Amino acid sequence: MTIALELPEIETLRRDLDRDLCNPSRKIKSAEAASMAVLEGYHNRKQFTSQLEGRKVVSVRRAGLHICIEMDDHYLVIRLGPGALLRRQRTKEARQPGTELTITFTQGGQLRLVDPAGASQVRVVPAETIFQDLPELDRLGLDPIGEPISWTDFAGRVFSRDALLKDLLCDDSFLVGIGDVYSDEILFAAGLRHDRRTGSLSSQEVRRLYRAVVEIVHNAVKYRGTSLEDRPFLDIFGVAGIYQDHLAVYGRAGDLSPRSRAPILRTKYKNRWTYYCDTQV
Repeated sequence: MTIALELPEIETLRRDLDRDLCNPSRKIKSAEAASMAVLEGYHNRKQFTSQLEGRKVVSVRRAGLHICIEMDDHYLVIRLGPGALLRRQRTKEARQPGTELTITFTQGGQLRLVDPAGASQVRVVPAETIFQDLPELDRLGLDPIGEPISWTDFAGRVFSRDALLKDLLCDDSFLVGIGDVYSDEILFAAGLRHDRRTGSLSSQEVRRLYRAVVEIVHNAVKYRGTSLEDRPFLDIFGVAGIYQDHLAVYGRAGDLSPRSRAPILRTKYKNRWTYYCDTQV
């Protein structure tokens, strides 16, 4: 089963798109949707594509795991589903199977959304009503890439919750964009078990957790995301991320822990594998 991308991968895509698409002389020439599969809230494909044609990309932002392509006074908002890719390609390149959306620019080729499962969500919303149209964006928690997180704010939010640590890290209302891969890496770096409750943590342990969140997420972006067999990741140019070469525990059951030299363990947690080291308490 393919699992969803997390914050470092989406931020890698955002940065590449922002550098590549923002050109004052480039406009959207045309847009084509292969089906209605990824179009959210539209009656037909033309209703969606007509909102893109003739617009100019101003910037590419991110709200949680939503990529928000700013076009004049509107946003093209893309939430990638598991297994989906965004690709910048030449207009004459053959389309991959599962290409759901093709945006052609007046210069500089195309942006394509490839999603064989059709699990992504795409829509155009006015800039002034984006939070009314997408209320989930107004309920997001801390964003370790989008804004600096203070230790005091982080600690206060941890101590205000009663939750297991893995659940807390994967809760978008607490911390955006963290899933199975990076929660396991963060907890290993902090030396904490996935099934510890927040109320049992000392101030020193919360400080370690805070440092681990910042360090792991920023390093994963530095290495342009993680590409795994059950969650492949390619950037917009088709190049795989390399943070998988730096993973300490995720997917490494049986390998020797870099901390204790004992085998890395795994256990089923809510029907998914969680990886950890025997030094985590």
